[in-house]
Amino acid sequence: MKRTEPKSIAEIIDESMAQAGLTDAMAQQRACYLWPEIVGPGVNRYTFKRYVHHGKLHVHITSAALKNELAFHRSRLVEQINRAVGSNAITDIIFH
Repeated sequence: MKRTEPKSIAEIIDESMAQAGLTDAMAQQRACYLWPEIVGPGVNRYTFKRYVHHGKLHVHITSAALKNELAFHRSRLVEQINRAVGSNAITDIIFH
């Protein structure tokens, strides 16, 4: 049996997720989780549902005016989310 250098638990989990092909799914779920940190508490107050489907973040907003304003900042929000996640997990944001 060959000896190897010890690995941290985080490295073992990352390797297991990569072997299972779940790194993109984890990054997409992390994007949903980070939404309040990206937009702040003022905007998050009007968000009542968010999920990722086929690389697109779907965000349900209760204010039509805010939904319109966020649509203008869509590309910047996608960049910020992907930077926070550390990969290009999100290709677009769809506001409902």
